[in-house]
Amino acid sequence: MKLITAIIKPFKLEEVREALADVGVSGITTTEVKGFGRQKGHTELYRGAEYQVDFLPKIKIEVVVASDKLEATLEAITKAAHTGKIGDGKIYVIPIDHTIRIRTGETGEAAV
Repeated sequence: MKLITAIIKPFKLEEVREALADVGVSGITTTEVKGFGRQKGHTELYRGAEYQVDFLPKIKIEVVVASDKLEATLEAITKAAHTGKIGDGKIYVIPIDHTIRIRTGETGEAAV
């Protein structure tokens, strides 16, 4: 099993959720986060004064999938989140050693 963490633009969340549902991902966790990468924030104008916005709003999506669904899931996220502009985000993949569903006690892939 693998934990996929994707950082995407907020307005792409619904497209990514639909793409994940299409490839059979049954559950996701999302968190509103702020950060920056190569874009290093941007300058905004507010009431005539310029100020630097260092951290940009992003959405962090976390999904645990079986290893055989990894490539399809990564492709779905990549296609749905892509705009071609700076700040599209990143995807990280981490191995999962053990999973337990608290309610039933199921373990491994059955718990996902």
